[in-house]
Amino acid sequence: MSVLFPRTNHALVANPPVGDTHLTTSSSDWLWAVTACYCVGVLIVAGWAYVARAGEKVFHYLFTISLLVGSIAYFAAASDLGNVPIRVSNDNSRYPGTRQISYAKYIFWILGWTPLVIALGLISGVSWATIIYNVALMWTWIASWLSGALVASHYKWGFYVFGIFAYLLLGVSLLHTGSITARRIEVSGQYLGVTGWVVFVWMLYAIAWGLDDGGNRISVSDGWIFWGILDVALVPLTSLAILFLATRWDYRNLNLYFTQYGRVAQGGTYPEREKAHPVAPADTAAADTTAPVAATEV
Repeated sequence: MSVLFPRTNHALVANPPVGDTHLTTSSSDWLWAVTACYCVGVLIVAGWAYVARAGEKVFHYLFTISLLVGSIAYFAAASDLGNVPIRVSNDNSRYPGTRQISYAKYIFWILGWTPLVIALGLISGVSWATIIYNVALMWTWIASWLSGALVASHYKWGFYVFGIFAYLLLGVSLLHTGSITARRIEVSGQYLGVTGWVVFVWMLYAIAWGLDDGGNRISVSDGWIFWGILDVALVPLTSLAILFLATRWDYRNLNLYFTQYGRVAQGGTYPEREKAHPVAPADTAAADTTAPVAATEV
């Protein structure tokens, strides 16, 4: 097939690399493969949303955003775009001079991981305040590492430590606080399985940053192989796992049944319930005479 359809990659010709240590054509080929994984993933999840039951599409919407952002970010990385040259902090390192740092992947993490953190919060049943807290911790973590990656001196490790601290706070919130409420709504086993996987993969990101953008111990190409494996393991695999598990969940019990009236509270009063359980004629005098508006599930 390669004779009939020769494979060529002119990305580094059209977009010349920056820095003394930079992306290679072979690593660009790998990034195109990761881009394809994300593109296939977004097509699967977006298409799945059209056949999912009404009122049970919140995870499809969230992961469509994550996968779409990842597709764009890896398209930029494979095209050798979204990079800046930064002088390494240790001239005696294996890769002295300037190093190509990708800011595109940090943009992807900020935008693409946000729906994932929100999804974990929705599964566990924690309050919206806790979900916002978790998202803010994740943003702080990534912003700290981005700042460190763009610093040429050893002070970059200070930003790394701040990022690790934010990660630890986030991990404790997800595993501890989330498990308490998840146990209450009887999904603790599945929630801890998914969340434990996410927190574990995030720990590997700390190792990858120390070897790549932080310590310059591996080449840019080797770094991208590491990042690509982690990003595929985190977003596409976790997204599909949650969507498969969600087919067995009772969205009403999880308070995740969304309608045009918003998130339905368990045991609460809302027009759909009044319509499904109309007031008996004998009780019409005490009932609200306002006719409920028909609800449209989304």
